[in-house]
Amino acid sequence: MERIYDCSVDTDLLTGMRLAKASLGRHELVVLPTDTVYGLGCDAFSAKGVAALLAAKGRGRQSPPPVLIPNIATMRALAETVPDAALALANTFWPGALTMILRSQPSLTWDLGETKGTVALRMPDHKIALALLEEVGPLAVSSANLTGEPAAVTCAQAEGYLGKSVKVYLDGGPSPKGEASTIVDLTDLRYETDAKGNQVEVGKIRIVRKGALSTAKIRSVVGDLLESDAS
Repeated sequence: MERIYDCSVDTDLLTGMRLAKASLGRHELVVLPTDTVYGLGCDAFSAKGVAALLAAKGRGRQSPPPVLIPNIATMRALAETVPDAALALANTFWPGALTMILRSQPSLTWDLGETKGTVALRMPDHKIALALLEEVGPLAVSSANLTGEPAAVTCAQAEGYLGKSVKVYLDGGPSPKGEASTIVDLTDLRYETDAKGNQVEVGKIRIVRKGALSTAKIRSVVGDLLESDAS
């Protein structure tokens, strides 16, 4: 039987977090609040959990879920390299509504689906999500809805979509932003040596999905590295 835990009530918060942690350890799914929309999450290193997440959403392996992380140090551990532009974006907008696609660390033993050697990372700006991530580590998290349906901005909406496929729902109230994160792809970035012998970052950053963080704000940090037609 699924259960919704009201995280504004201390006893519910403590119980819900404990049971969420236990569910994740059993390769099960949890619904958690974030700063953008509600998320459906599982242990990022559990192939069984990721398969259950995709099945619950009615989604195939060709749509791998992003990974929520608690800090920038975790980004360094999960990505093969962290370009200077990615670090500048993280320092400016994390925690927040920016998801960055980077090349994943080849040594990692995980199966998020057909990622083509990449991983989409985000540090959410929500104290409940961050507290859970600090306790359990990276979570594969997709919006808590059925594929093709609007994203859930309340826990009740998420429960209406997902029902008994999730045992633990953490209710953190209405989503502060109510809009999904902006996704940028940084996998084209690389370093080349210029005429003076300096290492310079070249390539283009592409916006894959427009969301809560504006293009103008991203351009204010990365400048001409952002595709010129992004608006």
